Formats: sequence, C-alpha cells, structure tokens
Amino acid sequence: MARKKVDSSVEKAAVNKAADSSVEKKAELSATIAPSEIKIEPAAEKKAKSAEKKPAAKKKAATADKKAEPVVEKTPAPAKKEAEVVVEKKPAPAEKKAEVVVEKKPAPAKKKSDTVAEKKPAPAKRKSAPAEKKPAPVKKKAETSEKKLKPVVEAATAVEAAPVVEAAPVVEAAPVVEAAPVVEAAPVVEAAPVVDEVSPVVEEAAPVFDLSTLPRRSVAFIGSECHPFVKTGGLGDVMYALPRELVKLNCDVRVILPRYACIPQQYQDKMVYRGEFYMDLGSTGRNYYVGIMEYVSDGVVYDFIDNQEFFTSGNPYTNLVDDIPKYCFFSKAALAALNFMNWIPDIIHCHDWQAGLVPVYLRTLFKDTPVGRARSILTIHNLRFQGIFNIPTIKYWSGLPDSVFNMGALQQDYVNANMLKGGLAYADRITTVSGTYAWEIQTPEYGERLEDHLRYHSGKLRGIVNGIDYDMWNPETDPALAENYGLGNVLEHKMANKLALQRELGLEEDESKFVIGLISRLTNQKGLDLVSSIIPQVLDGNTQVVVLGTGDAQYEDTFRYYEGAYKGTFSACIQYDEGRAHRIYAGSDALLVPSRFEPCGLTQLNAMHYGTLPIVRETGGLKDTVQPYNDFTGEGNGFTFDRYDAGLLLDAINRAKTVYFTNRYHWDEVVQRDMAKDVSWANSARQYKDLYLELTQW
Repeated sequence: MARKKVDSSVEKAAVNKAADSSVEKKAELSATIAPSEIKIEPAAEKKAKSAEKKPAAKKKAATADKKAEPVVEKTPAPAKKEAEVVVEKKPAPAEKKAEVVVEKKPAPAKKKSDTVAEKKPAPAKRKSAPAEKKPAPVKKKAETSEKKLKPVVEAATAVEAAPVVEAAPVVEAAPVVEAAPVVEAAPVVEAAPVVDEVSPVVEEAAPVFDLSTLPRRSVAFIGSECHPFVKTGGLGDVMYALPRELVKLNCDVRVILPRYACIPQQYQDKMVYRGEFYMDLGSTGRNYYVGIMEYVSDGVVYDFIDNQEFFTSGNPYTNLVDDIPKYCFFSKAALAALNFMNWIPDIIHCHDWQAGLVPVYLRTLFKDTPVGRARSILTIHNLRFQGIFNIPTIKYWSGLPDSVFNMGALQQDYVNANMLKGGLAYADRITTVSGTYAWEIQTPEYGERLEDHLRYHSGKLRGIVNGIDYDMWNPETDPALAENYGLGNVLEHKMANKLALQRELGLEEDESKFVIGLISRLTNQKGLDLVSSIIPQVLDGNTQVVVLGTGDAQYEDTFRYYEGAYKGTFSACIQYDEGRAHRIYAGSDALLVPSRFEPCGLTQLNAMHYGTLPIVRETGGLKDTVQPYNDFTGEGNGFTFDRYDAGLLLDAINRAKTVYFTNRYHWDEVVQRDMAKDVSWANSARQYKDLYLELTQW
C-alpha cells in the first residue's frame, strides 16, 4: 500500500510539473539550477516521509532531499556515485546516464526530469559539477534502498526507454560506488587525460637499461702502444678506442703502458706521479726502479710504467736483443704496479707478444698475490710477430720457473722460447681481430708455425672484428677536410675534397678522374708487390693513384720512381701524415687494400665511413667487412679478389672503374650504403663485454 501511494503521489506531482514545465524552463534560463531545485525539494521530502513510516525510509528521504541540491545527485546514493564513475570514463555519455537516473526516482526524481531538459545545455553541465561539492557533509545521513529504486525504474521507462536499458547496470553497480568518495569524483574527470599521457613516459624510461643495469667489471689493458701517446699501427688505435667504448658499457678501465721517451711532451707534462717501488727481475740480481705516472682522459685512467733504463729509446720497437729485456720488465712491472696501487681488476686484457708473458706471470709468480685472482685475455693483432728468442736469454730476464719452458707453453724448436706462445697457453681466453682470421691462423698458410698450438687451444679462441672511433674519423666534423659532409650530402661535397686533394698533391685537377688511394705500411704483408707490378696498366689516362706511408726501402723507391715517371697522375707521399690520410680518405673514389694477409684492417673501415669504396683481397678482416659488389642485384659494398695474384687485383680495379664510369647511379648507391653502415666500436665493445662477463660469472 505504501508503494502505491508513493506511485500515485509521484504521478500527481508529474502532472502538476508538466503544466508548469514551460514556465520553469524560462525562469531557469536566467536563474541557476541550484535555487530552483532547493524550492522543490521540501515537497519531495514530505511525500517520501509520508510514504515510508520506517526510520530507514526517513533517512533515505532526507538524503534524497539534500542530494537534490546538486541536480545529478538527486538519484539514490548508489546511482549518484555510479554516474560519477561513468563521468570519469566518458564525460559526455556520463551526463546522459545521470539524467536517466534522475528520472527513475520518486517525486524528487520527477523534478529532476524537469531539470534534465535544463541540464542538456553545456552550461548546465558545468554548474552540476560544483553543485556536488556543497552537500558533501549531508550525504552521510542516509542511503536509498534498492527496493524503491526498482519500481521507480519501471515508472521511468515511459520517458526514455533506450537510456533506461543502459541504466540497469548503473543501479546494480551501487556497491562499487560506495567504496569511492562521491564528492571528490569531479576532479577525477580532469585527471583522466593524465592517464593517457603516462604511456609514453614508460616507453621513454626503457633506454635507461643501457647503462644502469649492466654488470660492472674492472679491466686492465696492458699493451705496448696507444694513441695518442705512441702509435705504429692498428694496435695503438685499438688500445685507445676500445677502453673508451667499454667505459660507456659500465666498465672501470685502466690502460698500462711503458713511459717511452718519445711520448709527446704535452702529455708528459700532464702526468701525475702515483708512486714508485723497486722490483727484482729474473736472474739479474738487481732491483729495478718502477715509477707510476698517471694520466686521465674520457673516463679512462692511463698508468705509465717509468724506467729510463728500458724506455729511453726514440721508438717503442728497436730489435729483439733490446726488446726482450724491455718487455720482460714491462710485463712483470705492470702486475706489480696493480698490487702496489691496490687496484685489482676482474679482467687483465693483454695485447700481442709484448704483453705475452703477463698471463704466464699471473699463473706462476703472482698466483698468490691479490692480482692473481684476475682472469686473463690475450688478443692477437698480428701473429707474425711473436717475441721468439733463445731459452736461456728469456729465462734469464723473465725469472720464470723451468716448468713453463716446455713444448706446451714457451718452448719452440727445442732451443727457442716464444713469448706469445706461452701467453696463449696460460691465458683464459684468446681473441683475434676478426672471425676469418681466427680460422686462418689455425692453418699452415697463416699459422706462422703456431697452427697446431692454436688448434689445441681453439676452444678458447674467439674472433671479434675491430671498429673505428667515430670521434676521430667523422667526415661531418673532420677539421682536416676541405669541406665536411655526411650521408645526406656526400654526393654534393665529396667532389670538392677530390679537387682539394689533387691541388695539394700536384695532380691534374679534374673531378672526372678516378682517384685510387693507398694508405699503408710499405711492407710485403700489404700486397705492395702486386700493386707495383700493375701501376702502368692502371694509369690509363682516366685514373690517378695516391700512396701514403713508410716502410721497406724497395717499395719506397719504387713508388718514388712512379711519381717521377707519371707526373700529375701518380703521387708518392713517403711519410705518415695523419691529416693527409684523412684528406685521402675523403678525396679518393676507391681505396686499395690488397694484403697478403690482414688480421682485421682499419683502412677499409675508414674508407667506407668516408664514402670511399674499398678494393680488397678476401682475407682476414677484409673478407669479414667487405662484400663484393654484384652487377645484377646491386648488392655489396666494395670490390674483392680472392687468390693472391696481380692479374686478379687488376681485374678488381677495372670492375670498379667500369661501374664508376658507366653506372654512376649504382656507384653512388654503394657510397651511401657504406656511409650508413655501422663500423663503430659499439658492437665490438659489447662482444668484449660479454666475454668479460662469461669469464667472471658471479
């Protein structure tokens, strides 16, 4: 009976309001919604109280009255809160849901239906939001029962059938609403777009992984040369660039070098004294002075072993009679210096035969010292140089026990000792500077009489290709060039560098000429006997050749002769000029590297990065880094030949010239492909870092 009374009272109120609806709409256009609702609410309260005699019903009516002040909140507490939840997701549809809920209510709900029409305009929506904040404390008084809501929903279906269907889940969602603070839901609507902005922030945080999460390792590099202090070949570049790249991979790196007298004074003046001590050496019966001078650059610490008795010569390498004592002292002093400085590395990375005794010392004389717990790696940069001398001399200067002078370690040919061979036997890992060279040195052709020894230790042998330092070799910023250029404008500015090079070297200034560069040590290893035999056939009137380097007298004299015989077409620079080397890379169209063997090779990498196509023999690192150009598919990044033959070298040069003069579009494509190729130290350094982690799994 109570419900029927409520329904009849609702219907009467609806009829009265329908008559006054036009008047109220006009009035509310000029007045705010809140006051009009406040006047209507008392009638709703009385009807609700008369219909429900129970205390709970009175409390619900009270809440309905006080909620009526905010237009949306005249619905029961659950419905109101649900409306707010919907608003957080979709502002526009949320308003419609709120209107539907208002129509579902008893007498007060019908009054809302009047205001629904008023709420449809945009300004009404804005007023409803702040209105919700006013009755915040009143909400706590009571809650409407679900039983009343059900008949109300049925009564309201006549007004808007479609929205009512959507409103059904809204009523059922009441328990969810109770958990959320109703009044403070409005500001959440503004916070909704912030959620969408969070997703890109998460994506930006991903690169932090590069450094912070990488395991840290300490590495000591021990070698005989390092740019810019002293350099005679590729070893100096590796000792300079690889440590700097490893620092970026969260490694703590020190480079230990001899303090040669030939180190430029500008670096000598910046060295800091770290300490000194005396060390015995072999069977000499003497204690030798060991000073430690330190220089820091780009996050890498350089420690120089100072002893003028061994390192006062003008060049790092003189002859084996002097070099054997020098590098026996250096290998032992480097390990002693690490103990003295109390800087114990995880990895000791040695390079070539000059540091070949370091792994042997580490597992014998230093095994019970703090540095003895470090793991060792020995890198072969050129297997031809091994530090071979008679056993008594090396035993005298090294002081190593007799047990290491056997065929499995230092001994070679029964009478000689091989310092590199001993290091290979005692090192935990062996690396070379390319994968192909790692395979080649296990064959009689390239093994330099150590192929059997290397095959025995092949399980710990790895090949990792070198890279180049982009800070040093970068055509976009290189100060030595006539015009800087990059991948985007190489075709426009490379010709200017060719003309500048021709002018500098006294060649005929003609950008249509095909310029071939050759930057190398002038030794038999570099295939220069092949080059010297085909120069007359190469210089056909459309080709120019530029040679830069020093070395064996026979090649120096040969190239000087060609310069005189082919004036304006052939240039022989018998010197090593770093700036001129950069200009040859930039001004040449092709670079010649016809090596008999090449562990890695850096000149072909420099050439590619400067947009100069390499012409190489397929050996060692040259084969790993240069893929032959295919006339049919256009693939490849250079020109190659396989067997060590002058005719094949000439054929490779002619193939390059044919593409240059007859298919310039494809030539330019290969130029851009080479410049886009990543030949930096980044990939190589990561492989070395993985090797360090493999050796130190803790």
